[in-house]
Amino acid sequence: MPELLGSERPGGRTAKTRRAVHDAVRELLAEPDAELSIPAVASRAGVHSTTLYRRWQTIESLVLDVAVEDVTDQSPIPATGDLEADLTLYVHRVLAGIQRLGQSAFFQVLIAAARQASAPDEVSTLIEPRLGQLQAMLTAADVTRVDALRLVDIIIAPAYFWAQLGAPLDPDHDTRRLVETALLTCRATSL
Repeated sequence: MPELLGSERPGGRTAKTRRAVHDAVRELLAEPDAELSIPAVASRAGVHSTTLYRRWQTIESLVLDVAVEDVTDQSPIPATGDLEADLTLYVHRVLAGIQRLGQSAFFQVLIAAARQASAPDEVSTLIEPRLGQLQAMLTAADVTRVDALRLVDIIIAPAYFWAQLGAPLDPDHDTRRLVETALLTCRATSL
């Protein structure tokens, strides 16, 4: 499984390499005619291709890692302990992000990475940082009956499903409905 976080030496060589590789991916994605491949990213980042293959295995896994980092940085998941307020803010951000041009790219990258994965757990590992943030929101609100993956089923799945059908959910009209569904599930006495 690819190493995603470079957690062994924060701020050290692993973190610097990861940062250089992520920057290279972003630069290549910004160039319309650029080839996006492991060798191209390695060359741009100034590292050997073997480093990328060892950590990420495929270009899809690498791009997904960059996408997860970008989504995490641009749209942090609140964890104040007020589940309704946190969900409302988070869901509104998600739906607004999906409506912006090109923001469904994250979903497309996730699908591509899933197709390359040899086991379903590999995809979960790739999105683990984001799942951890969702779990932190649930934990801050003392929710124990629902985990982060269940929250993805309730909120993220319908949001991206409708976006893929060309009818993205409206943040101003659909946030409340998704939040209410999540709250009902979180508060249910039996699942």
